[in-house]
Amino acid sequence: METTKAKSEKLATLSQHIAKVAADRDKAAFAELFDHYAPMLRAYSLAREPGADLVADELVQEVMTRVWLKADKYNPRLANLNTWIFTLARNCRIDYLRRNSRYVSEIDPTHIFDDIEDEGPSPFQLVQQSRAEETIRAGLKQLPREQAEILTKVYLEGKSHQQASEELQLPLGTVKSRVRLALKKLEALVAR
Repeated sequence: METTKAKSEKLATLSQHIAKVAADRDKAAFAELFDHYAPMLRAYSLAREPGADLVADELVQEVMTRVWLKADKYNPRLANLNTWIFTLARNCRIDYLRRNSRYVSEIDPTHIFDDIEDEGPSPFQLVQQSRAEETIRAGLKQLPREQAEILTKVYLEGKSHQQASEELQLPLGTVKSRVRLALKKLEALVAR
């Protein structure tokens, strides 16, 4: 816990740093100010909007940029440095909210699902799919039984070649050959 004397000394040091930034654009002094105020500004922003990490980081950057640009405007007789910086933070936050408020819209919970489109297939797609299934089923009926059985297991039942091989008690190579041959025949049948 910092004592009152330690706080006063720290504030005096920080006031010297802001004077150096104002007079000479002293980067080392600004780094000291940044290291001291950035965590407090971030906490200030998060206290107002919990979970808004990106907004908090943006606020810190904006405030510290203003400190750099307006250091010569700081008058220690009007306010202490903490007050001046947190007034900048408050103003930056207000500016941020104004800037981004045009993107925020009021949402009526009773109409939240009105604009959601059905992502299912359209009637046209359903008709196309139905016709394709009919064509493929007709083609399967024209294939030799062994080839139709293999295609049914692999493509309609969703089994792997290995699973089809085990179920039909066939070598894996035979299953793969029959699938390849059956697909070529089916393609020719469907193309007609």
